Amino acid sequence: MKSLTDSFVLNNGVEIPCIGFGTWQTPDGDLAVSSVLEAIAAGYRHIDTAAAYGNEASVGRAVKQSGVPRKELFITSKLQNPMHGYENTRAAFEATMQKLDTDYLDLYLIHWPNPVKFRDNWEEANAGTWKAFEEYYKAGRIRALGVSNFHPRHIDALLKTATVVPQVNQIRLCPGDTQDEVVAYCRARQILPEAYSPLGTGKIFDVPALQELSKKYNKTIAQICIRWSLQMEFLPLPKSVTPERIRENAQVFDFELSAGDVKAVADLKGVVGYSQDPDATSF
Repeated sequence: MKSLTDSFVLNNGVEIPCIGFGTWQTPDGDLAVSSVLEAIAAGYRHIDTAAAYGNEASVGRAVKQSGVPRKELFITSKLQNPMHGYENTRAAFEATMQKLDTDYLDLYLIHWPNPVKFRDNWEEANAGTWKAFEEYYKAGRIRALGVSNFHPRHIDALLKTATVVPQVNQIRLCPGDTQDEVVAYCRARQILPEAYSPLGTGKIFDVPALQELSKKYNKTIAQICIRWSLQMEFLPLPKSVTPERIRENAQVFDFELSAGDVKAVADLKGVVGYSQDPDATSF
């Protein structure tokens, strides 16, 4: 990857820009609009939101205000937990489209595989959701389909009835939390691993080994982590609302970590904790 305009190619041939701008925890309103506008101005062409984030309308406003043609942007959203099942999914998708004020999504994900509301029938609920996803996909209203926080057993269950294999699995991937089993499973099926919280929700800045690498490469710790993610062949989704940080996080194409340093960062087991068990969440 040489620039923000470079892409990964999904298993259906769709190109997805190699770094996405994350909007998790960015409140709806002026701050979300300004941060997305800043990201687009900095060269990001991939914006990641979700119904659960509550900021889809602001993302849509920023896209319109940016003046960048819609076809040059890649927009992802996610189905919220209470809306699994065929009819619920259809209603949720139309609400997302209205808030984003767009005719199509580039990528739509099931946000979590096993929400509390559907814990007794999650497989059936996901199958209904995926049926709706596939209908929109075949109608051209979604360009790529995916999942988030899914482990192999959740994807295996989905594939019992699916006719389209997911193109993406968006999971927590950051130094020391590499989810090797999930990633290997996805690689074998040409499902792209996307890395949310690539900076370990901020805990990464206190890790001495990363402070040393920051000095060695004369790059910020965030830049080290994003570059590491790319070299691991994960698609990172860094987030920030600070203009300087937004720009810095995109400036990761003028250096490369050594193979030894890539492995050392991966081996920092537990320095920023581990991802949640998707079968034991409280939401």
